[in-house]
Amino acid sequence: MTTLHIVDDDEAIRDALGWLFQSRNVPVAGWPSAEAFLEGWKPDMAGCLLLDIRMEGMSGLELFDRLLSKGCRMPVIFLTGHGDVPIAVGALKKGARDFVEKPFNDNELVDRVIDALAFDAEQREREAGQAGLAARLATLTQRERQVMELVVAGRLNKVIADELGISMRTVEVHRSHVFEKMRVKTAVELTRLLTGAS
Repeated sequence: MTTLHIVDDDEAIRDALGWLFQSRNVPVAGWPSAEAFLEGWKPDMAGCLLLDIRMEGMSGLELFDRLLSKGCRMPVIFLTGHGDVPIAVGALKKGARDFVEKPFNDNELVDRVIDALAFDAEQREREAGQAGLAARLATLTQRERQVMELVVAGRLNKVIADELGISMRTVEVHRSHVFEKMRVKTAVELTRLLTGAS
């Protein structure tokens, strides 16, 4: 489930932000500390992190660094005070999605979070598609892969047969297996599938 994870040690801010986003139909989970989030974090968590830079105990930046080292790819938006802007810029260079200065405009913050949630969903969809494509490619035999590469290059069956030193009927059988395994009906669909993945 795509969720906005609010990590802030100030309960009043967590509650206010939770209310703001719930009023805009954004699912929210509140976390009282960086340590609590780190303990509850799972690699398959989807959504966006809204992190306060300065918290008691582990800071938002420390949490961000730890999550990066664990492979977390959820977009992160930092909430910063006026004096924290250079720190936030440093976090952007490490891969944070955005930062918002306090006091913030509610609508601007909601727009940035919704944009980050959409980015996360698109990224996960793209990765799932690539994983599915890789799994289908893995089912091809070496000869089917050779035939597929030549089909995508625009070669006709007769030319493929000559290049591979096999009969045209064998090319047709391999081509049929490639289309079936790759779940396409035409060479154009196959080409779009493979070029869209790169």
